[in-house]
Amino acid sequence: MRLDKLLSHAHGLTRSTAQRAIRSGRIQLASEVVRDPARQVDPAEPITFDGKTLFAPSGPRYFMLHKPAGYLSTTEDGGHPLALDLLTPADRYGLHSAGRLDLDTTGLLLLTDDGQWSHRITSPRHHCAKDYRLQLAEPIADEALDQLRQGVLLRGEEQPTRPAEVERLGSAELRLTIFEGRYHQVKRMVAAVGNRVVTLHRERIGPLRLDPTLAPGGYRPLTAEEIAAF
Repeated sequence: MRLDKLLSHAHGLTRSTAQRAIRSGRIQLASEVVRDPARQVDPAEPITFDGKTLFAPSGPRYFMLHKPAGYLSTTEDGGHPLALDLLTPADRYGLHSAGRLDLDTTGLLLLTDDGQWSHRITSPRHHCAKDYRLQLAEPIADEALDQLRQGVLLRGEEQPTRPAEVERLGSAELRLTIFEGRYHQVKRMVAAVGNRVVTLHRERIGPLRLDPTLAPGGYRPLTAEEIAAF
């Protein structure tokens, strides 16, 4: 990971502040003063800032976050606040999301620094089920629901989606369970049957449901049982 990126995301600095600190010689790796913001570093490596060693966690960490709308689930700044910004600097150190949510999508986001664990969740080979609650622009016909259950061909792709599980919650409200993670998949599936998603909320990933006690923006560590479920 780039040194300026690590300082920015893990220790609460803006990218420009981190770059100025590095170039001015205030950052050390071991006993070496580093002045290159693009220097590649190990996120677990202790870093000294003005003579003080910054927090470096030991052991893998796992969190559940109730992501609000308007936050990016990537680790790159794309002009919007990051979901990781909702965590304390000590907690967000070195984390990434195990599966992403769009900027306007809310709900369950899993965060970890354990790459193998997140791979088990996101790998297409594991067909990890994900539940979404959808509000649509228009009432949806039963025939369209049957299409979703059978699998639909997304624009620009050659293979249809895997069959989804669909529960009608209202004339224009659904609960949709998918077993893969294509780009913008839920929105594209709905578009393929002639409708449009207005709001999208992820309720479940595999066996893990969003904790109902978490308000939007809230997060907590996963329990040992929750971690072992994947």
